[in-house]
Amino acid sequence: MEHMLQKIREAANSQLEHADSLDKLNEIRVNFLGKKGELTAVLKGMRDVAPEDRPKVGQLVNETRTAIEDALEETKKHLESAAREARLKKEVLDVTRPAVKTMLGHRHPNTIAREEVERIFVGMGYEVVEGPEVEYDEYNFEKLNIPANHPAKDEQDTFYINKNILLRTQTSSVQARVMEGGKLPIRIISPGRVFRSDEVDATHSPSFHQIEGLVIDEHVTFADLKGTLAEFAKELFGPDTKVKFRPHHFPFTEPSAEVDVTCFKCGGKGCRFCKGEGWIEILGCGMVHPHVLEMCGIDPEQYSGFAFGVGLERIALLKYEIDDMRLLYENDIRFLKQF
Repeated sequence: MEHMLQKIREAANSQLEHADSLDKLNEIRVNFLGKKGELTAVLKGMRDVAPEDRPKVGQLVNETRTAIEDALEETKKHLESAAREARLKKEVLDVTRPAVKTMLGHRHPNTIAREEVERIFVGMGYEVVEGPEVEYDEYNFEKLNIPANHPAKDEQDTFYINKNILLRTQTSSVQARVMEGGKLPIRIISPGRVFRSDEVDATHSPSFHQIEGLVIDEHVTFADLKGTLAEFAKELFGPDTKVKFRPHHFPFTEPSAEVDVTCFKCGGKGCRFCKGEGWIEILGCGMVHPHVLEMCGIDPEQYSGFAFGVGLERIALLKYEIDDMRLLYENDIRFLKQF
């Protein structure tokens, strides 16, 4: 038995001397120490050893196992060290080479403009509310006083999914949902993407963004609307900005108005930017129509309110003096890195 164990130890050492990889080393471990290895086979033969010789044979087997394990560990360290040295020689780093420049992104001009508008209105006590882009006709039109066969439906060139579901043409649908919730008073703005079947050109796109506002409370008047929008214009375009209200028509507001601001380039004197007018149109607004309040479950005898809507791209184009809306969506890094 002692002679057999000595032969196993010598065979293991011989194979370890020729081992050139960790995979080969593991193969040797299995061959000698595994469940079907040579040393394990010796242990299984212990039942044939005389009882008085078993302690001595067991000790010899353990010594052989320990010797083989130590030799395996030593060979493993040597192979790992050799592999590390080879890898270091292969992966030489030239510290004199120029580093790869990391390109850092930043906010899109639309995002910058949206966050600026949100900052202004949140500072006035408004809440930012969002709603679904795929909307029911009921909220996009019906509850905003635009019933079936109303000309406004044709003017907006809507993308219909089916008779009752569409891609929203305005974020006013969020206003209808909030009013229907019945939690008063209401002071919200609703930014988001809207869709209309427009041809793509310098000022139009089938997908663009709006920010609409809504205030519902007792004793709200047109004077409150004028004061709010005047403050908004001064915060956005500068403290000397003035506003002008021109009568207009929107189905969901009465009275309604278009709002102009003095040109922030020439101060209202007239220049190329404002086409010599001295004024620039920025949004539409008006007092919420009593019928809209009724359809949303609000008593028009007790409550009144105003609403307004501004195109986000319109704000970005004006604020950053961009002359083509398509630049905002072409992902040209030469344009975007200016912001």
